[in-house]
Amino acid sequence: MTSFEYFYNDIWNRTIDKIQQSGQVEETAMPYFGSKLIGLNDDEATISVPAFINFSIMTQHLSIIESCLSEVIDKKVKVRIYQEDELDILPLGSNPLKNIFSSEIDPNYTFANFIVGRSNAQAHIAAQTCASNLGIVYNPLFIYGNSGLGKTHLMSAIGNQVKTLFHDKKVGYVRGEEFTEAVVKAARENKLEQFKESFYDLDLLLVDDIQFIAGKDKTHEIFFTIFNKLVNNKKQICITADRVPSDIKGLEERLVSRFNQGLTVNIEAPEYETSINILKMKISNNVYCSPDDFVVDDDVLNYLATNFSQDVRSLEGSVTRLLFYFISFKKPEDGDHVTLRLAMEAFKDQIKENKNQLTISTVRKAVCDYYNLSKQQITSANRTKNIANARHIAMYLCRKLLDAPFKEIGDEFGKRDHTTVMSSCEKVEQLIKTDPIYLKVVNEIEARIKK
Repeated sequence: MTSFEYFYNDIWNRTIDKIQQSGQVEETAMPYFGSKLIGLNDDEATISVPAFINFSIMTQHLSIIESCLSEVIDKKVKVRIYQEDELDILPLGSNPLKNIFSSEIDPNYTFANFIVGRSNAQAHIAAQTCASNLGIVYNPLFIYGNSGLGKTHLMSAIGNQVKTLFHDKKVGYVRGEEFTEAVVKAARENKLEQFKESFYDLDLLLVDDIQFIAGKDKTHEIFFTIFNKLVNNKKQICITADRVPSDIKGLEERLVSRFNQGLTVNIEAPEYETSINILKMKISNNVYCSPDDFVVDDDVLNYLATNFSQDVRSLEGSVTRLLFYFISFKKPEDGDHVTLRLAMEAFKDQIKENKNQLTISTVRKAVCDYYNLSKQQITSANRTKNIANARHIAMYLCRKLLDAPFKEIGDEFGKRDHTTVMSSCEKVEQLIKTDPIYLKVVNEIEARIKK
């Protein structure tokens, strides 16, 4: 279930509670079992029901449903009720569940609760700039990075900011796979022109995970037309993907060219300080217990940041696990402190598993964190002393700790030749024999990785 489906379910469950508490409808006369809130926009909500009996009775009490729902969301809306078997035959665009923009923006994703660090600062600045200057700069804005690093958060933050700053602007959010499915459906129903036109009055188009349209020729053609229309009309487009446009296999060259005409920025795994700040925010905002009822020791934060900083989702999951374990298994001597001992007990199986999954990326990230460098810097052609030295150590540790082939290491460090990797490893081996300070640095980084 997506975060927005959870959001809709919560709204609908609270609405049902209010209906029952109102006393205006007998519980037996309100067959809400199986009913769902499936669509919600500025002035209309759509409810699906499993059978005609649900539809018949709920329609009789439409006014109380509208009143209670409006009270829950603090906004007056009209309610439309459909049987589930009617949804598939509704015209394209009239059914929010099937509508291309049914994946609405999560209101919980804002710039205010996005933790900024070196790993995501460029993307954060670019996103804020786009939200304040629609269609003027960075069009399109293309944000890429691995799953779980905050791309969707930034994308949603742009949309939420625009809705706050410009009430008259129209915002559309769609995922790549949903766009592809909608094109297929529109083509089958001979409604491709109507489909394209549904995009043309947008002021901001947000497309999440564009890589899912790769290899779909008809989808490429439709998206290319929509893209050109919006950009030519100075409308903003923001896109996310798991890699740079040129690395998305099956994506047409003309689309790659269009994406590259704007600004491309990436998000990396959070560095240590950013990981600590993310953990503090997640702990403060947790829904399991009041932050006033416990104290998380600094060495616990260090333990989590060291072991779960591969992405934001892992950090969030570690907080969930930690607090669950604290609530369920803390010892009397712990008091209100979440101690390192308790944290190590909570994650003993996961940490062991993580250690067995040590990768070149893990080693490279540890070296980058130590030298305060980005992945782009350490894998670039830059030969300044600090960057080159860090690169040599990273390659050496990949060879020592992973016994990785020289070619594989070279590929992970900017497609370097295997002889370059061999030379780097030899340099490090010589220096650790003759330079005590250099040996200390290498040992410190190695200890961090093993920890």
